[in-house]
Amino acid sequence: MIGQRKIEYKNNGQLRIMAEAGVLLSRALDAAVAAVAPGVSTDELDTAFADVVDAAGAQYNFLGYFGYPKHICVSVNDEVVHGIPGQRKLRDGDILSIDGGCIVRGWNADSARTVIVGEGDPEDLRLSEVTRKAMWHGIAAFGRGTHVGDIGDAIDDFVTAQPGAPLGILEDYVGHGIGSQMHMAPDVLNYRTGHRGAKIKPGLALAIEPMLVRGSIETKVLDDEWTVVTTDGARSSQWEHSVARHSDGIWVLTAEDGGASELEPLGVTPVPIPA
Repeated sequence: MIGQRKIEYKNNGQLRIMAEAGVLLSRALDAAVAAVAPGVSTDELDTAFADVVDAAGAQYNFLGYFGYPKHICVSVNDEVVHGIPGQRKLRDGDILSIDGGCIVRGWNADSARTVIVGEGDPEDLRLSEVTRKAMWHGIAAFGRGTHVGDIGDAIDDFVTAQPGAPLGILEDYVGHGIGSQMHMAPDVLNYRTGHRGAKIKPGLALAIEPMLVRGSIETKVLDDEWTVVTTDGARSSQWEHSVARHSDGIWVLTAEDGGASELEPLGVTPVPIPA
């Protein structure tokens, strides 16, 4: 189709480098999450993350991206994505997503986690857990499916089947292909559309990242031209992993076990990327 973006398919050697970047990213996110506590600034989380990446001699894909000024995004409460770390101090009960990325020998990794400060509101805990599980259902669909649209179908079906207050699936921001660049074709929707999307083939790597809210899915961008917030002030959650489909199966690049602990209960066994 004229104007359609070309999808990049990686060989196993390239995917293995992406897995190196993914493991490093996971450890850097571990450090940022460990630093979360009341009274800690979001800038301190940025520093904790950067210390790990710097020690490994890797590069950043967020820093300088269209002028973005920090190493990670930290989005608090009604901030959905792209929150800029700064002097804001975390408070007990805050819910925040930490979204980061890095580059190893030219290949990208991208991942995000939601963290709740202190005990938290039970509905925020539910929001985060449903988002996290929805991500894993989407990843499982990538492992067993035939088209990228299967991922959004699986996420939507899981979220809408949950008991309790309905949660909104953000539509303005979606997952994406990843590889030699951080954001690439194809888009990975988190909701059912009736379109099958691109065919899943070996060498395809995707960042699968559902974003859920406790209210309306309408958003706006703040004056800093980065931070996206819900228009109704409802709280949000984001979880994300970079995942590869290769000749022998699926591997979660940003999970140290390739996703085995979460995928096997869903009937999918990840397979290490062959040499």
